[in-house]
Amino acid sequence: MSLCTGRGVRVAVIDSGVHVGHPHIGRVAGGAAFGASVDRASYVDTLGHGTAVMAAIQEKAPDAEYFALRVFHSALRTRVEFLIEALEWCRKNRIDIANLSLGTANPDHAPRFQAFVAGSNFTIVAAAGSLPGSLDGVLSVDLDPSCERTEYRYREGRFLAAGYPRPIPGVPPERNLQGISFAVANMSGFAAQACEVCEPRTREALRLLLIEQAQRGAGAGGNF
Repeated sequence: MSLCTGRGVRVAVIDSGVHVGHPHIGRVAGGAAFGASVDRASYVDTLGHGTAVMAAIQEKAPDAEYFALRVFHSALRTRVEFLIEALEWCRKNRIDIANLSLGTANPDHAPRFQAFVAGSNFTIVAAAGSLPGSLDGVLSVDLDPSCERTEYRYREGRFLAAGYPRPIPGVPPERNLQGISFAVANMSGFAAQACEVCEPRTREALRLLLIEQAQRGAGAGGNF
């Protein structure tokens, strides 16, 4: 085993952008924005959610190459066509892992997501029980309150992770952001660690490596 930090792995965070000056954020390689009448080059986070999500991933995989794809602007809402555009950007830009701390329960969107997943081979990490996280070929993540932030588990086709972002000094955990968004982010961090040593670097090979580590009780700390 080696201690992995995501070196050589390209990670896209599809969310509200990123505040690059935040102390929890390391280097950001670039990004883009998707939406109606938006500046496509501006991925500055004005909501805070995307920054917290990226920080949780970077904590585990600080040496990965990060891209902020902004689909949330004035609120944590977007349209499916903008999300598909962001995923297409990932495919065109050789992204290895796309973090989607979001989802939809509308089954009408399933065919579009299914078609995209079938035609791509990078790893999408998303929430279980919603789209696209419920689809075959997507790394499906659920929240496990008993998980520490330094570990993940695998059970019944789902990965389980803690639902907390990086702690903020002086702020109790219960007052910090929390929820499934950060279970997905924490799992993306573990996926980026594993992706560093995964051969071949396909989503199925990565999924099997993560499952193997979880079953061996080794799903923690970047040791892959």
